[in-house]
Amino acid sequence: MTRALIYDFDGVIADSEVLVNTAMAEGVTRLGFPMTADQSIATYLGMRWPEVVARTHTLLAEQGLTPPDDFGGALKANIHGRFKSELREVPGASATIRAFAPLPRAIASSSSADRLALCLEALELTGDFGTHVYSADLVTNGKPAPDIFLFAAARLKARPEDCIVIEDSPGGIRAARAAGMTAIGLHAAGHLPAGHGRKLLDAGAHHIAKDWNAARAVIAALL
Repeated sequence: MTRALIYDFDGVIADSEVLVNTAMAEGVTRLGFPMTADQSIATYLGMRWPEVVARTHTLLAEQGLTPPDDFGGALKANIHGRFKSELREVPGASATIRAFAPLPRAIASSSSADRLALCLEALELTGDFGTHVYSADLVTNGKPAPDIFLFAAARLKARPEDCIVIEDSPGGIRAARAAGMTAIGLHAAGHLPAGHGRKLLDAGAHHIAKDWNAARAVIAALL
């Protein structure tokens, strides 16, 4: 049996959610709908970008507000600009990825392909995954459906039951379980509150890790 590793990206490799949701909150607030970064996380966590834009339009419409036509594009450009200058990895992510470099590995993320490419370059991780970087834009259904994880496994030529998924969101854990994979719930990113590990367990995580050192030990034991 050859194991394969499938990594979520935001909140697992990139400590990006605070950056993204600060920008989201500021953008929505400017349109007349006050929102904090924490409220943005609660509203948008795990969504694909088209879902984020659609949800924002709905929230604004409920208040009688209409965003400008270029709202989504302008907000994405702002977020991408912050990534280039401010993005950092979740501590220990790159060291763990490289520790298991001999194994087949992929990223399977709800983020768009252009965002993933930009962030991997900013974190100097582009070469660590090569072509095995998969956006949920490639599949019909986003997480918590299993589509993106099954897609990644197929590209790695790995059986789902041989795949280990590292995720930070309940929706991602449910997606991994639905795909028939082993799910590690990682709660190490800066945006995650105390008690998040319990949410990951409740979603079905087989293992919980509070940081990448703990996750590395779990992965080693599973191998």
